[in-house]
Amino acid sequence: MSDVDKVIAAVSEERLWQRVLTMAAFGGTAKGGVNRQAASAEDAAAQNQLMAWGAARGFASFRDEIGNLFIRRDGEDATAAPIVIGSHLDSQPTGGKFDGAYGVLAAFEVLEAIADAGIATQRPIEVVSWTNEEGSRFTPGAMGSGVFAGSYRLDTTLETKDRSGLKLGDELAQVAVRAPAPFRAMADMRPAAYLEAHIEQGPLLEAAGIPIGIVGGIQGIRRFSVDLTGEEAHAGTTPRRLRKDALVAAIDAITTLNREADAVGEALRFTVGTFAVSPSSPNTVPGAVRFSIDLRHPDDATLSAFDQTIGATVEAVARAHGCPGRVERISRVLPTTFDPRVIALLRESAALLQYQYLELMSGAGHDAMHLAKICPAAMVFIPCLKGISHNEGESATAGDVVAGARVLAVATTRLTAR
Repeated sequence: MSDVDKVIAAVSEERLWQRVLTMAAFGGTAKGGVNRQAASAEDAAAQNQLMAWGAARGFASFRDEIGNLFIRRDGEDATAAPIVIGSHLDSQPTGGKFDGAYGVLAAFEVLEAIADAGIATQRPIEVVSWTNEEGSRFTPGAMGSGVFAGSYRLDTTLETKDRSGLKLGDELAQVAVRAPAPFRAMADMRPAAYLEAHIEQGPLLEAAGIPIGIVGGIQGIRRFSVDLTGEEAHAGTTPRRLRKDALVAAIDAITTLNREADAVGEALRFTVGTFAVSPSSPNTVPGAVRFSIDLRHPDDATLSAFDQTIGATVEAVARAHGCPGRVERISRVLPTTFDPRVIALLRESAALLQYQYLELMSGAGHDAMHLAKICPAAMVFIPCLKGISHNEGESATAGDVVAGARVLAVATTRLTAR
């Protein structure tokens, strides 16, 4: 029996499913979801559990400057760059039990299966839980992988504050106390390759009845903050023609931009996710509005063109309504194209397991988008119920969960010999 066959046989559906349920208890909510935000006590407890599972198998644990947690199984060549597999354990405030955590636990199942199969890999294998992928408590998301890959500066990232004014650096220091692990500097570790398993967070796989998604890349993402400033006035005494109503101007801008996005096509994802009206009084004409825009597309040129459309539209609306406007681009993440060799390996792995697969792009950002800058990387998706994610009702089947882990196991085993 080949090493790959031994690993496939050693992947345990029951063990992996129980790990998912156990991890879901850390920050578990009454509705069956998870509230395990980055650098919280719940996050630390989840990391402790992962390290305890690792210690029981003789795996070493390490933590770096930004709090990324690594669980390592040594290879025959201790100096070789490791194959890194994983995702994140932090969640949205009303998140589900699979987003992120599944990728970490599937990776850990791969580590256990390789150990159970008695295989001595040439390269070390490391399971990683990246810090603050979700960005729900500290913004932006994917901080741990971003700092690790050099996309973000460590010093400025550690100074980031949450809504209550707590600094990420201080909160990570508390995590290190609650879940202690030996320190290892980021400069001392660079991956030979990176693989990440994740629920799709969309409906395509479930709708097609296909268990595996091979991800070719990740859409580019741009985020904006838009301000329109009008003039507060009495709702009963000020004629509409004399008003400078910031809310009416904002509605006009959003309606126009939605129409412009429709003209570009379905691949352009335009979302207004936050909307704040001031002074928010029922009998006062709104004097100011701030709203966010989340813009996504696989092609950066398309994003740049619509970036200009946003500016021009807000300028025109501001002029028409007498409400000065301002657009600030908060962040820009370029589209990611994954390594074609690793994608081909995932295809081969799915085919060996006789799993149907669908090739698709990721509409959501993931840690893999940063790792792809420094090493060959790719992702595996599994279906999730109705495509629901960032929701306490998020769900996946045990069969799909183990299918993704088996694809990950085959690909990882083959990568360790390269």
